[in-house]
Parts: sequence; C-alpha cells; structure tokens
Amino acid sequence: MILGASTFVEGVDNAFIFILGISFFFLIGITLTMIIFIYRYNQKKNPKATQVKDSVTLELTWTIIPLFLVLGMFYYGYVGWIPMKTPPDEGIEVTANARMWSFNFRYENGRVSDKLYVPVDTAILVNLNALDVLHSFYIPAFRIKEDMVPGLTGNRTWFEATKTGTYTIFCSEYCGLQHSYMISEVVVMEPDEFWAWYEDPDAMTPEIPDDANLALLGRQIVERNGCIACHSLDGSSIVGPTFAGKYGETITVITGGQEREIVYDEEYVVRSIYDPDYDISVGFRPGQMISYEGEISEAEIDLIIEFLKSLNE
Repeated sequence: MILGASTFVEGVDNAFIFILGISFFFLIGITLTMIIFIYRYNQKKNPKATQVKDSVTLELTWTIIPLFLVLGMFYYGYVGWIPMKTPPDEGIEVTANARMWSFNFRYENGRVSDKLYVPVDTAILVNLNALDVLHSFYIPAFRIKEDMVPGLTGNRTWFEATKTGTYTIFCSEYCGLQHSYMISEVVVMEPDEFWAWYEDPDAMTPEIPDDANLALLGRQIVERNGCIACHSLDGSSIVGPTFAGKYGETITVITGGQEREIVYDEEYVVRSIYDPDYDISVGFRPGQMISYEGEISEAEIDLIIEFLKSLNE
C-alpha cells in the first residue's frame, strides 16, 4: 500500500508506477531485442535477407497487446482521477485567492491567512479565485493541481490530508516576472489545534516583543504579499513607484483626473493599500494593483510604515 499525505496519493502514484513500469519494460525489452537482432542477423550470420510479410499473428500481437496496455493505463488514471472530481457534500470551505505573486486563504468565519491551515482527516473544499491573471493551485505532496482562471465561477478543488505537517503550495502556471516566488504552505494540524486557531483570531498570531525590529517585521509582510515584485527598494521603477526614500516626502499624484501634490504619509499608505486607484502616482497607470482590504490588517500596515520609514535612512 502506498502511503501519502492525502487520500489522492495512492490513486495518482498507482497510475504513475503502472505507466513507468510499462515504459521501463519496453525500454529494456526493445533494447535487448535490438542487440540480439544485431548479433543474430548480421551479414555474416544471415548473408541473404529474408522478407517476412502478411503475418496475421504478428499484426494481431502488436495490436492487441498495446490495446490492453493502454486500457490498463486508462483504468489506473481514471480510478485516480474520479475521486478528485467528486467532492463530498460536507467539509470545511476555504476560498483561495491568487494574485501576482502571492496566495491568501479566506475561511467561512471571515478569517484570512497567508497560509492554508487545515485539520487532518477532514475534507477541505477549496474555491479557487484568481484576482488578476491565470494561476494554478498545486500541492505536490497531495497530488492535486488545478488552474485558477480569472472570472471563472464554480472553479474548485478538494483534498483530505492524512498526515500532519507542513507542505508546500506552488503556483504552477507562469504568471509573470516573480512567478517562481509565488509559494505558500498548507499546515495540517490536529482537529483540536485547528479549531482553536479557527475560533480564536489571536491563536496563531505571535506576540511582538518590546525589542522587536518593527521595520524587519514590516519588510516580511511586504515580501509575503508580493509587494516588492512591483515596488523596488532601490529607487528604480518597476510596475509601481519605488518604496525607497519616499515616506514623508511630497509626491505628485492624479486624483479623479486632477493632478495634485500630497504628502507620502500614513494616510496615503493606508489609502494606497485599501484603495490603490484613488491616488495614482504621475507616470504610472491605474488598474495595476488590487485592493488588499480584508487581507492586510491595520496592525500590519503600522509595521509596513515602519519599514518604509527605515528606507529613508
């Protein structure tokens, strides 16, 4: 029996091993046959070629055997695929949101996390929501991969983890410059531990010690949400304006079609995160950023501001 991290592992691995076994069998068999034929039917041993034709037995052999092998591949593939497309009626529903270049996960009670926390031995129904471009939700340890298509309704997948632990989530569809950094984790917990986390918003939130480096914590939030993929830290322009040396400065923006000057302060940072198209920095286009309201808390914005201040030093 194949042991894995989800209920899908056995079905997928059985199909893979069956196909791989057939491939190796024919690789070795055909290679040996070629060597034998080279030895047995070389010019010295068989100076006059013998033509073989109209062999019904041979034609039936190379038709029937591949037919059964292909049917076997189909069987194992179908048996492994059907459970993936047959979600249970009950389970924990989570909405996975993907954007360039990060994942976040929203639970039915409104809780949002950058990691997917789930209980072991429980069906997890994942609604897949792409907020900008095509992404793909891929957990190799669980043997699941499903494309996330912008605007596609009813796009979902599901899984049931069978082992506690932490497993990597990848975006397996090229989605832009920082595609390779679009990585998250699924944390499989014991049910009691999960429900404590689910019902208590502060259960998994570490306390910030008095001597903590707030700027460093802010940078971690910025990196986790993929902000530096569009906003540089060295003064260069990418998709959006740079973060370097801007906090406290006067900047020129377009607001409601009118050009104006404002101070790059706390109010502007909050508005830019929650309503990014309200003030557009001159030289940049609107519609390049989606609101993070409900995903980045006010406490996290305070840490981001500390990080932005540190870039002035």
